[in-house]
Amino acid sequence: MKKSVFTMLLALALIVGFTMAAPAQAADKNVKLVYVEWDCATAATHVMKAVLEDMGYTVETIPVAAAAMWQAMSTGDADGMVCAWLPVTHADYLAKVKDNVENLGPNTKGAKIGWVVPKYVTINSIEELNANKDKFDGKVIGIDPGAGLMKKSENAIKDYGLNFELIEGSGATMTAALADAVKNNKWVVVTGWSPHWMFGRWDLKYLADPKGVFGAEETINTVVRKDLKKDMPDVYTVLNNFEWSADTLQKIMAQNQEKGADPDTTAKKWVKDHPDVVKKWEGK
Repeated sequence: MKKSVFTMLLALALIVGFTMAAPAQAADKNVKLVYVEWDCATAATHVMKAVLEDMGYTVETIPVAAAAMWQAMSTGDADGMVCAWLPVTHADYLAKVKDNVENLGPNTKGAKIGWVVPKYVTINSIEELNANKDKFDGKVIGIDPGAGLMKKSENAIKDYGLNFELIEGSGATMTAALADAVKNNKWVVVTGWSPHWMFGRWDLKYLADPKGVFGAEETINTVVRKDLKKDMPDVYTVLNNFEWSADTLQKIMAQNQEKGADPDTTAKKWVKDHPDVVKKWEGK
């Protein structure tokens, strides 16, 4: 009788132990990636999602504002992001959370931010904007208000003494305004960055920034939460090894702009077509 009771208790303990362990194991296969809905960030994030899903992980991609993205990394509510623009654009965000995140370094080099105009616009410097205010309707067409690029744009208006209004919006509204201006051969100045598909679609140029408000060349970096390496070594390896050219990123961005395109589908196709690159990211 005692042996039967002991056997039953042992079996019950194993069942309970298995039941308790199962959710933990499942949780270990769940990855959260945060990003801002810029075209470059969307493309890169979904490629990472496709790679990790092929490795057996369940990946949630969460679009948020820039400030919320960095906050989620700091608190550990997200596991990683692949769209940190450094050393200038996101410098303030990183400074606030640097002790709570791990910067894995550049995944894309040769990035740039600034103000962009169509090449048919005959001025070449931010310093020339005030003299041509009427041609631009006194507006700089911006993106989401929390973006580092918008903060730098506010600084540019102040530092250059511009009588211009910075218009808040999104990446989509910015490119829509640019498309309309180019179609009608009008002058327009927008907050821009590269890599971006718009440089492949239209003839554009950056306005010179002699005061250096927007900084020089930047990199797009991968940032992960503290302890990711210990908790999810395979995920950490992929994110740490992730690196590609600005040209590759720009091509994927352009594909996402095609009619009926879906970032998930585009990403899965790219991953399937580039097994050697993916194996390198996986450390194989």
